[in-house]
Amino acid sequence: MMHRVHPRRYQMVLEMARRWHQTSLTTELIEHMDKKATWDRFYSETNSQHTNKFKNFEWFFGFDAVQDIILPLLKLPTDSDASVHILDMGCGTSALGPSIYKHTPWPVVVTCVDISPVAVKLMQEHTKRTPVKPQNPLSSLAFLELDCTRLKEHFRPQSLDLIVDKGTTDALLRSRDGQVKAGQILRQCLGVLRSTGSLIQLSDEDPDARILWLEKETFGTGEVAANVGVQEVGVLRGVCYYCYEITSRNSTL
Repeated sequence: MMHRVHPRRYQMVLEMARRWHQTSLTTELIEHMDKKATWDRFYSETNSQHTNKFKNFEWFFGFDAVQDIILPLLKLPTDSDASVHILDMGCGTSALGPSIYKHTPWPVVVTCVDISPVAVKLMQEHTKRTPVKPQNPLSSLAFLELDCTRLKEHFRPQSLDLIVDKGTTDALLRSRDGQVKAGQILRQCLGVLRSTGSLIQLSDEDPDARILWLEKETFGTGEVAANVGVQEVGVLRGVCYYCYEITSRNSTL
């Protein structure tokens, strides 16, 4: 199954790269969004235009658009000493992970990971200069360089309560060589989620295509068999966005 770049998304990528007058970067983003070198270059070049003032870069939308979806999934732990463990996968320089950390009233452990060490360093330096204050003093926030096809090497089985994927799977599925990686990451995610946890994918892909792909990738594999649900996030700049929630068959949506 081919995943085509949404025509409006294509325009957004073009406009984004042209903003920094990087024609070659435009081509690289469209053709190689699954490559580490592409993102190292993207974050290096875009940040160099804003050296005096850091600005979070948001794919699709910011935390405000999805906080009413995300926060209800962060259930209060039954154990008073426990924390909710959250992974922001492919975080880039988004404020999504720090915003979850900031707005959750009970203890959360938020880990923001990206394949690009450039993006990770930018976020580490930014949060050091401008600390984010959590609602709960026991909460923690960390940024980590990590290839998400290898999540099981860093996280224990069934150790995460929520994994948020804002555009990472989209970037892989729209890349020439990324579709195999997208399937690997999906299975890695389901392997480290608790039985009561959720993986949410925030995407502009139509449910007819995304649900078919998700069911194909998780069907009949025993360990990673999953339920798939979808709800609409809203329309932004003429594009409709969706939240796909993937959970274990042992849990209920």
